[in-house]
Amino acid sequence: MSSPSTSIPPTQPIRAHVHTSNPYESLYGYARATRRGPFIFVSGTTAIDPTTGTIPPSILSSAYLQAKAAFGEIVRAVEELGGKREDVCRVRMYVTDGEDFEDVARAMRECFGADEEGEGEGKGAVWPAATGIVGVRFVSPDMKVEIEADAVVLDW
Repeated sequence: MSSPSTSIPPTQPIRAHVHTSNPYESLYGYARATRRGPFIFVSGTTAIDPTTGTIPPSILSSAYLQAKAAFGEIVRAVEELGGKREDVCRVRMYVTDGEDFEDVARAMRECFGADEEGEGEGKGAVWPAATGIVGVRFVSPDMKVEIEADAVVLDW
């Protein structure tokens, strides 16, 4: 008897990972992103530069720039695992200071294609489901925002 069409094709890896030089990945034993079948799960991502392992001094004081860097790293990880920006379907944003949340939301709109009024259908807008959580503390006081994302690759 043949297996259902939802089984993993033999040419696709059952599980794949993306790792960066973010020091927390090796310290705590996790991957930047993991793909299992059509699903991609991106770990909490901050503005740590994946090549240097530090937050660039030029963005330390800006939640907006830190969020842009995190969203850029999220999209890069999804693409490295065979997905696209358009495959992102859920985002969770953790922000230390409620005063910064609008800046983080602006970075999300810019990354996923919606404009200031929430418009953007037909312009490549992705419209992922999203959750914003304010008032958290991170492992480094330099971090203003951390973002997680999930993607589903339907054409795999």
